[in-house]
Parts: sequence; C-alpha cells; structure tokens
Amino acid sequence: MTTPTPAGWFADPLGRHEMRYYDGQQWTEHVSSHGKQAIDPPIGQSHVPTVQRAPEKVVGDVARAGQAGTAAFQGGGSLFTEPVLVVNQKAKLIEISNEYAIFDQNARQLGAVREVGQGTLKKAVRLLSSYDQYLTHKLQVVDMTGQPVLALTRPAKLVKSRIIVQDAAGNEIGQIVQQNAFGKIRFSMESGGQVHGSINAENWRAWNFSIRDHADVEIARITKTWEGLAKTMFTTADNYVVQIHRPLEEPLRSLVVAAALSVDTALKQDSRGLG
Repeated sequence: MTTPTPAGWFADPLGRHEMRYYDGQQWTEHVSSHGKQAIDPPIGQSHVPTVQRAPEKVVGDVARAGQAGTAAFQGGGSLFTEPVLVVNQKAKLIEISNEYAIFDQNARQLGAVREVGQGTLKKAVRLLSSYDQYLTHKLQVVDMTGQPVLALTRPAKLVKSRIIVQDAAGNEIGQIVQQNAFGKIRFSMESGGQVHGSINAENWRAWNFSIRDHADVEIARITKTWEGLAKTMFTTADNYVVQIHRPLEEPLRSLVVAAALSVDTALKQDSRGLG
C-alpha cells in the first residue's frame, strides 16, 4: 500500500516558483518564492529543460573526458544511480535563467535543472548588468516527468559561495561550502555538522575537479569538455562530464550529484566582469 503524501509545502512541480502547497490530495494555488507567498493556479505542464544536441555529441563529451568518462559500475537508470552524468547547459546569448539537461553516457536524458523563483526585477538585473552574481540563485533538479528531486540554493554572497542542498520537501541534506577565493578553488561537502568530503579544482581556472570523501579518497571527477570556439565565445553554455567511481550512500550521493551544478553556479558568475 502506498503511503499518502501529507499536506505541506514542497518544491513547485511546475517549476514556476520555489515552493507550492500540497493539501494532501492535490496541488493548490498557494506558492512561495524567497519567503514571499503568492497565488498562482496549478495550470500548465511542468517545464523540463533540454538542449538541442545530437546524441553523438553527448557521447563525444564522455570520450573527451578520457578515463574520467569510463563507467565504474552498472547504472540503474536514474540521476542517483548512473556512474556517468553528462551535464549540458542550454546555450543562450544572454543568460536570464540557468537551465541544464542531464544525460547518461549513452545520451539518454535522465533529468534537468531549472532556475526558479526569479522575479521580473531580477531578470532585468541579469539582462542589464553582472550584479546578479551577488544575488540569491535557486535551482531545482528534476526527473523527466518534471518532478523535483533536489533543490539547490546559492544564497547572496560577496566573495565565497555556499550551496544549500535540500530534498523536494525542503529538508536540508547538506551544504557545499567554498573554502577559498584565490588559487585552486576548494569546496567542502558538509552535512549534520560533519565534513563528508571535498571538491577540489585541479587548475586555477576551475575547469576540472576531483571529488574526495572524508578520507581524501577520490570518489568522483568533474571534467569540463570543449564545445568549440564559436559556442564558447558567443554563448554562456558549459558542458561537464561527472564520473562517479562507486555507488554512494546518502548524504554523499546527493551532494556529489549536486556538485557539478553547484560549482558552475558558484563560480561562473564571477567570470562575467565583476567580483
């Protein structure tokens, strides 16, 4: 017998707001973003971002990652059970909202990432300036039905970033915390007052990262792949291959899945001209 979902606030399955209230039987019109409640009827379909890339290009990303793209164990077909995740950012001349598609090593899309809770003013700021690098950013990781499985919040910052990782019900799983602002960037992965591992840039441009557990053993890698000069010069899109060396337990599993998205959101804003 399936246990009914209790009434409460959950990540908005439509992707228009940060949270939406579920009354125990259905989604309601009551929504919330950045702590402010509003009314928005639950009409329409859930938005699942995708990218227009040929399957051979996704497979090519894995090949370009070299050894980092080798599957270490048999995947289970979901965002949390596949050994290789290919993260492709949607190409835009001007980035108003962050959107990513997530594929497995065979170019089958497993899910996506969408930015939520942005108001008109924030979108205008992103269009006209680079000041949004200091503002709060909220992302949802969703499966292919549009159902949120993780929520990522990067609070407003001045120098160093912090990513709060939550489940769909808003329960905190852990945090990814930037440790330094100069040199090879390093993040700690923390949960319940304990450090469970680290994310370590392997060069000063922070393109490739080694993800290590609390014993400093590498458990995953993030490799940025080269898309081509034209796309790199004229759009904001980034592509990453995430290779996980072994099945992981929570909270490390969710923190590692969030890692590639977190370092991109945490660091890329700073390359736009301010900070």
